[in-house]
Amino acid sequence: MAYGIKLHVWGDNACFTRPEMKVERVSYDAMTPSSARGILEAIHWKPAIRWVIDRIHVLNEIRFENIRRNEIENKIPVSAIKNAISGKSASLSQVVTEERQQRATLMLKNPAYIIEAHFEMTQAAGAEDSPEKHYNIFLRRARQGQCFHRPYLGCREFAAQFALIEPDSKLPPSYYAGSGDIDLGWMLHDIDYGDRMIPRFFRATMRDGVIQVPVFGERA
Repeated sequence: MAYGIKLHVWGDNACFTRPEMKVERVSYDAMTPSSARGILEAIHWKPAIRWVIDRIHVLNEIRFENIRRNEIENKIPVSAIKNAISGKSASLSQVVTEERQQRATLMLKNPAYIIEAHFEMTQAAGAEDSPEKHYNIFLRRARQGQCFHRPYLGCREFAAQFALIEPDSKLPPSYYAGSGDIDLGWMLHDIDYGDRMIPRFFRATMRDGVIQVPVFGERA
């Protein structure tokens, strides 16, 4: 029995930030696999399962919009947090009016996707865990619109709407159906948490509106 799922996600805006842009935020052309995984984990995740993204369907035309946003210049240093935890003197405050900066964001407008994915059991699975159990939990939560935290499209301020696509349901049409291959360039696949938090990339090609996601760790 297969335990794959299809989830329709959409929103007003999205920004899947390219890591090579250090200051200004510039979005990839489409959702990254790591962002798709984050949306699924917002609906259902336990240490016993690991989500694997198989395909991403791009439904709407890829359109960009440029805005300027206020952001905080710095983060509170981790060393200061550790000092505070250990009882040492440390400042954990930030003054917004003194650290505020205005930065440009090149974001996506009216994005919509279908995430095709499945999950694998991990070594953390116990006797009470089974694929059927977690599959049914995800289906129930997705049908009812339940989530642990609000899923988002790249940035937390861009909330994602979602709806489960039932196994026998017809997929929404893609703007790029019949368009052939479109090279989207190098795209972040995910962070390799088992190998020094190294980011892994793959060459993303959209074929008729569908991005086939390679197995994580395979050579691009």
